Amino acid sequence: MTPPVKTPTAAGMALRTAVILLVFVVVFTSLLAAVFLWTQPAIEAAAAAEKMKLIGEVLPPAVYDNDLLNDRRRLAPSAALGLDETSTAYLARQGGKPSALVFEAVAPDGYAGKIRLLIAVAADGTLLGVRVTQHKETPGLGDYIEPRKDKNKQHPWITQFDGLSLATVADHEWRVRKDGGRFDSVAGATITPRAVIRAVRRALQYVAENRQQLFASSLGEDP
Repeated sequence: MTPPVKTPTAAGMALRTAVILLVFVVVFTSLLAAVFLWTQPAIEAAAAAEKMKLIGEVLPPAVYDNDLLNDRRRLAPSAALGLDETSTAYLARQGGKPSALVFEAVAPDGYAGKIRLLIAVAADGTLLGVRVTQHKETPGLGDYIEPRKDKNKQHPWITQFDGLSLATVADHEWRVRKDGGRFDSVAGATITPRAVIRAVRRALQYVAENRQQLFASSLGEDP
């Protein structure tokens, strides 16, 4: 006599489905973790390369010989820098001695909002370079603060800051020529450069006022 076929109960089917789903989740999660661990070094290397590429636009390679990305310090929120959040600064060293600082600043009063900047200042207070990293200024008019959008490819507007310092530029000169200062601007688009000029000058003052802490020799010191 053929034994009767047992029909799976609803509880048994639910348990089987739950086990299958659990196995699927475990396997899928394990695969994701493996892919992440496998690709993480490449992602981190690409991010570091991109960051160094941007830093290279403001900081000449000849002024430092240290591992810049690992010689960093945290900067507290600062109204002088236009930052309401903690930021990271990178300390350049030459022969073990601090030679320059690379940090972020924000011009809060651009024509279309905030203009984010990356600035490099030498230990003696000289500007090594300034670059705009983010902005929403009017395309074709106020965006000439960004070198790749500046029509003057030989001498982009933003390079006017190179080599300047508070010691070599009088207070009244930190303005566009239209306002009696020394900086060129494009007719009809002066709000944008005014904001950048003010932000750069404030950043230089911040460095001058906090020089001892910012250029402290000990690795990893936070001012």
